[in-house]
Order: sequence, then structure tokens, then C-alpha cells
Amino acid sequence: MTELAEAKEQLTSASQQHDEPRFLLNQRLFARDLMEKLRLPRMQRFKFHDWPLIADQPLTWVSSNTDLEELAPDDEVIRVTQVGQTTVKIHIPEKLQDEGVVLTDIFTAAKNYPEIFKKNFMTAIKADENLLTAYHMAYLNAGLFLYVPKNVEIKKPIEAEIVQDNTQDQPLISHILVVADQGSKVKFIQHLTTVGKNENPANMMIELIAKDNSEIDFSSLDELGASTHTYFKRRADIGRDAHVEWAVGLMNDGDTVGDMDSELLGECGYANSKMIAVTTLNQEVGVNNRVTNHGKHTIGLINQRGVILENSELIFNGIGQIIHGAHGSKADQQNRVLIMSDKARGDANPILLIDENDVEAGHAASVGPVDPHQMYYLMSRGIPRKQAERMVIRGFLGAVLSAIPAADVRKKLVDILERKLTDGQQYQ
Repeated sequence: MTELAEAKEQLTSASQQHDEPRFLLNQRLFARDLMEKLRLPRMQRFKFHDWPLIADQPLTWVSSNTDLEELAPDDEVIRVTQVGQTTVKIHIPEKLQDEGVVLTDIFTAAKNYPEIFKKNFMTAIKADENLLTAYHMAYLNAGLFLYVPKNVEIKKPIEAEIVQDNTQDQPLISHILVVADQGSKVKFIQHLTTVGKNENPANMMIELIAKDNSEIDFSSLDELGASTHTYFKRRADIGRDAHVEWAVGLMNDGDTVGDMDSELLGECGYANSKMIAVTTLNQEVGVNNRVTNHGKHTIGLINQRGVILENSELIFNGIGQIIHGAHGSKADQQNRVLIMSDKARGDANPILLIDENDVEAGHAASVGPVDPHQMYYLMSRGIPRKQAERMVIRGFLGAVLSAIPAADVRKKLVDILERKLTDGQQYQ
């Protein structure tokens, strides 16, 4: 038996053991075939092809030990917690359940809501895009599904706590699928963390399906551990008059590479993709942030801000594309990086791909140290240099910090930011 045949036989056994529907197994097997043909994704001016992003092990189902406290009984709290492959708790108010809102783990969704799931799963992100998307589909082992019915507005943010279990030798291959039906509104906040110090890859994907006239605000606080090599891919398909807001704090301690992508498919759609990143020690982080205007009179915005400390590297590629026929559209981006060490390496690359005349397009990029005038102003008032640097940096990152809807999450992000900055300054 060939190695491929053995791998597909193992996937079949694991899928059947997990009681997965046949269509999901078929997708796994198709993706495993693709892995033999596809290559790793490419990223301009960033090398990651020798990273251990694919685990050399079969698909297995393991339980994680959880000491987490019971969630608050407040009926208004909407929260889900996953540790590794284990869903610890899901709490959603009965009122929203009665309105048809579905919040569950990805595999329960495939079994219990096959019509909605099959129509949307792996449609924004395709398995055949590259080796890592094929690997994701073939060896998927965790994830969440959220469906918001037509004209339903969820006023309080949905909070998802995703914990990578590095106490075990097990990759985290997680998929979050959010479907906002026509006229619906939802805010979703995820927090990614790691427990344990074993070295494992994390392959994290998010699909946002924003139907006509819907609104999705998606915030992510990424705080995966130093022993994790991370690949992420996040894409939104945005319909007519639909709005998607991304707000991401990329605070991982390990090497990270990934893509943010907003596809403005319908007329008058809107996408605003905001990200901050802080790198320390010997970290290497590379990000493609893309907005593509397909529909007429669409607006695509990118705002990326990064801080590089110690011996680390950070690459921001901002890609704004307006395709032919998307007249009356706007693409604008800002990519700004502060370099806080003479050993750090970074770049901010704005890329505009414009194939239409009747449009607005612009970009701004900067790479450099902290503004000396701001530093002088603060230090002249008795503020120590390192504290003054942190104050300037927080102001520099404020455009994204203020976009996160939940105050407690903003505070958590500021606390993590302060820790990373303080740790990084020790070696300057």
C-alpha cells in the first residue's frame, strides 16, 4: 500500500470513529489528494518554508484536561470555550436560540445543520489554494460554527476562548465559520492562548460569510505561545451593502505567518481591516492583508501598525485590489512600523492593483524609530525613557485598540501589549 493510500485509510477510520457525515469525509480525502500536488503559499519578502507547519502524525481524537471554572450563569453572556479538541462549555441565551441562532462546535454543525453548513463551509477559503489549506481540510480537528438568521441582531459580543493544548503532542487545526444571513448583525471576539510547552503547529482559519445588508465585527486577540509555529488564514465574503470590520491584535510569542482577506463581492459593500502586531526576541512574523473590490461602489480599507523589538522581524504586506468593472470604488491603506532595536528587521509594503479608472485609491507606508519630538516632550516632563516609549507606542497603536468593541478585551490587549513591550525593552 502506498503512503497516500495509507494516509487516506487512516483519515477514513478517524472520520468514521468521530461519526462524521460522509460529505465531510469526502472533503478530507479530496484535500489529502491535493496535498500531494500543492506547494506552500508564497509571501513577498518573507521566508518561512522551513518552518514545521505540518505535523507528521495522523488524525487522532484526544481529550484535554480542563480546570476551567463554570461560566457565569448570567443569561445574557454568550460564550464558548474550547481547549484543544475539547469543547468545555457553550452558553447562548434561550431568546437567541428561539430566534434561530446556532452556536456550536464545527463537527456538531456538520451533523446537525448539514444544509447551512455544506452551503458555506470552505467556500470563502478553498482547500486547493495551497498546501496548508489542503492540510487544514484533511486534518481538521477543532472549530466553531455560528449562524445568525435573517434580520436578527445580536447586541452583545459573542466571546470565544480558544486554548491550544501544548501539554500534548497534537497540532491545533481549527476552523471558525460565521454565517450572517441577510440583514443580521453580530460581534464576535476570539482569544487565542496556549497551555503547555510542547512544540506543535497551529493552523487557524476563519471564514466570515456576510450576506446582503449584514454586519459582522470580528475581533481577535492572538496570544499563542512561543513553542507554536502558526499559520492563519482569515477571509470574509461580503455581499451587497454588507459591512465587515476586522480588528486583530497579533501578540503571539512564536513565529507566525498568515493572510487576512476581505472579498467585496456585492455592490456598496464595506470592509475595514485593522491589525496591530508586536514582535520580540527572535520572532519572525509575516502578514498579507488584502482587500479586493469586486462590486461597484465598494470601500476597502486597511490599517496595519507594528512594533518590532530585540532581534525580531515583522513584514506587513498591504494589498488593495480593484478589479475591472468595480467603478466608483475606493481602496485605501496604511502600513506603519516602529523599529525599536538596531537588530530588528521590518518592512511595510503597500501594493495597489487597480484595473478600473473611476475609482479612488491611495496608500501610506512608514518604517522607522519612535518620533524623537514626542520622546523629548514626554521626557522633558520627568517621564523615564522606557515608560515614555511605551506611551508613544500605545498612542501609535490606538487606532486599532479603540476598534475592539468589548472594554474588557481592550484592557486585556493593553495588558498583553504592556507585558510584551516591557519584556522587549529589557534587552535594548
